[in-house]
Amino acid sequence: MDFVRYAERSAGLVNADLDDAAAVVSFLGDRAWLHDQVVERDATTLRRFQRELRPVFESSNEGDEHGVVDQLNTLLAKHPVTPYIAGHGGSGSGRPDWHMHVADRQSSVAELLVAESLMGLSTLVCDLGATRLGVCDASGCDHVFVDTSPNQSRRYCSDRCSSRANVAAYRARQKAASAGSGAVS
Repeated sequence: MDFVRYAERSAGLVNADLDDAAAVVSFLGDRAWLHDQVVERDATTLRRFQRELRPVFESSNEGDEHGVVDQLNTLLAKHPVTPYIAGHGGSGSGRPDWHMHVADRQSSVAELLVAESLMGLSTLVCDLGATRLGVCDASGCDHVFVDTSPNQSRRYCSDRCSSRANVAAYRARQKAASAGSGAVS
């Protein structure tokens, strides 16, 4: 299991527009094996989970480590994770490639995504700290992100938001400099 990837997918889940089953399929992207299993109820469940999960990112963004942990524990109690060991194919030796899945085979797509999100975020918090989740600093953007940078310096959800913010700051500095040089004493 790649818990960092699960944590990053949880940010994508919070940011996603999941109006209906087709939007959930689109969100799943290259996870084609799940597409046929998506039902309308998954979209409803995931929209509710988005509202439950966003405060975790907001608490982390505010530096409230205990709030992050308390909220994750509450969500883990509400949405129990049922991991199991699976083996797909062979590793050349004919033996299955044993690995963990975070939800059992009878889980709905929504239950799988919720389990991945909670296990990914919980493991990330335990391994890297409770303040590795954030809300984009760019004006007009409320997307969330996972900060895995070595110095915990990420402030934006994407390169696009970072570039827009940097350009806006540059233009503001240029405007202030030209206003300052245009003033006659």
